[in-house]
Amino acid sequence: MNGVAIRFCSVSKYSLCGVCGAMERPGFMASLVAGGVAGVSVDLILYPLDTIKTRLQSPQGFNKAGGFRGIYAGVPSAAIGSFPNAAAFFITYEYVKWFLHTDSSSYLMPMKHMLAASAGEVVACLIRVPSEVVKQRAQVSSSSRTFHIFSNILYQEGIRGLYRGYTSTVLREALWSWRQDHVVDCWQSAVCGAFAGGFAAVVTTPLDVAKTRIMLAKVGSSTASGNVLSALHGVWRTQGLAGLFAGVFPRTAAISLGGFIFLGAYDQTRSLLLELGRGSP
Repeated sequence: MNGVAIRFCSVSKYSLCGVCGAMERPGFMASLVAGGVAGVSVDLILYPLDTIKTRLQSPQGFNKAGGFRGIYAGVPSAAIGSFPNAAAFFITYEYVKWFLHTDSSSYLMPMKHMLAASAGEVVACLIRVPSEVVKQRAQVSSSSRTFHIFSNILYQEGIRGLYRGYTSTVLREALWSWRQDHVVDCWQSAVCGAFAGGFAAVVTTPLDVAKTRIMLAKVGSSTASGNVLSALHGVWRTQGLAGLFAGVFPRTAAISLGGFIFLGAYDQTRSLLLELGRGSP
């Protein structure tokens, strides 16, 4: 799931208002947990849109990939991977931002945030990509159970099979993290982020299509090698521009809605955790 943010520390790519600098504050753990809970909430609530997007991008076509049937196929993989993925991003983002320790008034501040976000995506993808591979294969073959797909990948391809599409995923997410701008009010961020996120979703859809094709490709095929340009060229040759932007509408809708859901879930969870912390001895 892709995020919507305007210069905020983010978990699973969604804005975390008031979290910047959280590593230096007592509320860091509350922010971390709240971000993970919010990320899981977004992934589960908007999962049907993600399934539809994957099936539209599938090489076998929407109907053969399952159509509108079993739209929660593969959800265990998304649910298991969502929280640790969010935590990995958040911790890496904050650590790199602290490590670079640029003065807050420096003109290099935007660059520091973008570099930290890119580093966060690289680390988070170590968790996200295996979860995504299993999830997407389950989405286009709803008759198979998630654990069965996971074990088949390990048996046929080993650990490398779980990291198919890692390069295309990192490219997509790194480009995403560089779209951010400046700090605004929390809910202004959600509104601005919905528009900015929707635009970014359209622009990065070809990379998302390449990622899906690589993850779903048959073992031993040229696409399965993970070459992003080769995957994009194959889609262009067989389906043209429409193929490169397959699934753009459900993807854009999910990203635009996701920021609002994330922000609400994050605010409520963090407030509850801080309240419980104050009440404990």
